Amino acid sequence: MRGEIKNDTSDPTFYIFAFPISANKRIILVTAVLLIYLLILSGNLLIISLICLEPQLHTSMYFFLCNLSILDILYVSTTLPKLIYISYTGDHVISYTGCLAQLYLYMMFADTEDFLLTAMAIDRYTAICFPFHYTQIMSKQFCVLLAFPAWFMSSVNASSLTYLAHKLIFSDLVEVKNFFCDLKALIIASISDTTSLRTFILVDAVLIGAVPIGLIFTSYVCIIYTVLKIKSSHGRWKTFSSCSSHITIVVVYFGSAMSLYMTKSLQQDLVLSMMFVTLVPMLNPLVYSLRNKDIIRAAKRQLHIKTISLL
Repeated sequence: MRGEIKNDTSDPTFYIFAFPISANKRIILVTAVLLIYLLILSGNLLIISLICLEPQLHTSMYFFLCNLSILDILYVSTTLPKLIYISYTGDHVISYTGCLAQLYLYMMFADTEDFLLTAMAIDRYTAICFPFHYTQIMSKQFCVLLAFPAWFMSSVNASSLTYLAHKLIFSDLVEVKNFFCDLKALIIASISDTTSLRTFILVDAVLIGAVPIGLIFTSYVCIIYTVLKIKSSHGRWKTFSSCSSHITIVVVYFGSAMSLYMTKSLQQDLVLSMMFVTLVPMLNPLVYSLRNKDIIRAAKRQLHIKTISLL
């Protein structure tokens, strides 16, 4: 798939490898990806709507959950519509500018997810370890101070990595062995020396990956220590169960991320990339709606209000 080395006046064209399937099976892939995309959109839009409409849900926990749902919609919209287009038309080509734009948005939203999950861990830590001061500590101003840097720092970090990716040298026609323009795939496709970029990514992974994981882990060590001091087993279970949804999302997200960047097989890389992109955005509304009594009550109230208004 590779042509001659690009010159200074022309940009390379990228060929998205995606999922290599026969033409008669494309409709199956298109339908499956479209259904996943619509499920993610509808589930997260429902969460956002309930949080906005229900005054009882205007708390720090649901503020971060609303941010997470907005993020998940943006996150999957960066990759899945293009995959649907590729699968339906068979046109695997993406422009150089389009590839870098997709790379930037994907990295920005992935980094923001790290920070928001960390902020939610801090919220759970404050609620359980300092219950009497929870509302004072997790004020609206403090929540904004946690959320805004998450979006801003992710944007700065994604800009830095995209700029470095822009400096890579490619052939005129480059095969990207993924279903979107992932940095890992671009490094493999590059014909320039990527040592400095790989070093930067390693340092970046520590700051963006290891630090949030460390903060989340520390928060839950403190939470477990506090929970164990509760004398009633029912009280311990009830207190810790308030963290179960967040723990589920954290384990799935960071687990799939680590699996993705340790794999060497192309087929495994494609499958794990799809899981990394879709699993958390799809699970997030399901986990927080099915296992959250506040969300269920809010949904019933809104359904009751809509039913009355129609009558």
